[in-house]
Amino acid sequence: MQCIAVINQKGGCGKTTVAMNLAACLAVQNRRTLLVDMDPQSHCAVGLAVPEEQIEHTIYEVLISAHSDASVSLKNIVWQIAPGFDLAPAGIELAALEPQLAGQDHREDCLRNVLAHEANDYDYVVIDCPPSVGLLTFNSLRAANEVVIPVETGYFALHGLSRQLETIQVLKQQCQQEITVKVLASMYDVRTKLAREVLSELRKNYSADMFKAIINFNTKLKEAASFGQPITEYEPSSKGMKDFMALADEILQNETCGGTVESVESQLMAISKSAIELLAESEILIGSKAAPLEHAEMTIEEKIDSFYGVRQKRDLVHFAALYPNAERVCLAGDFNSWQPDSTQLNPAGDNGRWAVEIPLSQGDYRYRYVVDGRWQQDPYNEKTVENEFGEYN
Repeated sequence: MQCIAVINQKGGCGKTTVAMNLAACLAVQNRRTLLVDMDPQSHCAVGLAVPEEQIEHTIYEVLISAHSDASVSLKNIVWQIAPGFDLAPAGIELAALEPQLAGQDHREDCLRNVLAHEANDYDYVVIDCPPSVGLLTFNSLRAANEVVIPVETGYFALHGLSRQLETIQVLKQQCQQEITVKVLASMYDVRTKLAREVLSELRKNYSADMFKAIINFNTKLKEAASFGQPITEYEPSSKGMKDFMALADEILQNETCGGTVESVESQLMAISKSAIELLAESEILIGSKAAPLEHAEMTIEEKIDSFYGVRQKRDLVHFAALYPNAERVCLAGDFNSWQPDSTQLNPAGDNGRWAVEIPLSQGDYRYRYVVDGRWQQDPYNEKTVENEFGEYN
């Protein structure tokens, strides 16, 4: 049984979204998956439409039962969210676990011992950790053999990443624990220059310690949570679903390849150094050319012209995309009989931006870009529909 802890002390990085949708996508891949909510705010239950008033038992009772007269097993508290996908919900009482277990031996092993009894029932356990350092976080890390750290591709998120790496280092010092630590770029907005540059620096500095998959900013993911559904159920054709399936595939590939597990200490020596360097480089970046580009006053017309994607512009539709290495970018859709040569985008500046405006009457249209002869979907438009070739328009 593989156990993945999703952790970051910084709020707003999409941690719970990652935990819920990763678990759902692993289940779609025919892996029996358990999502364990170790956050007293119990956002997993909210995001998966488990009615709070109907939750009689939570993970708190299972964890405390080893140190009390009560006997509550994991099977007594789980909710089935989808075939092969179960949730062990949390509740506000989970916040009382640390003071109640003060002074108890092996209190950091409560979750690991609980999961050991369920090793034959699940292939994967995904743990949504609280955004704080304490007994709940240490229980999660002790149970895990892999840690996923979602990092929002913004400047201040780097400080949270550094603190998180320090937490894992403390775990290594307190107990001999072997664990794989990998960084996941999340809430990535390709339209902003800062996000693109931070992602580039993350990839350059972390290399093998970072997932190739990235989780793009996607409104469908927020909508799915508001409707109490994982993205696998709410919008299987969305970009968000594609991102999380890529993440699940990468994790499963590591499982198939049987990759070696480095010690936390050896990984952190390399990763922490990279984090410090990245933070220093980003401070230079913010202090020089990036900040004016992100924060300078812009006219309304400049703001309109600076976006990537598709936008209505008076009686025209404006298409804009970033392809810095392309020599020719064309637009093919049902509005031009899928003939790319009839609609070419023009270079818009010297930063790799391409744009074109065409008159279109009100309605729904499907299109793709053709970049140097290669057909591909618009990476800046989250509204997609699968075509007959198994790709997305």
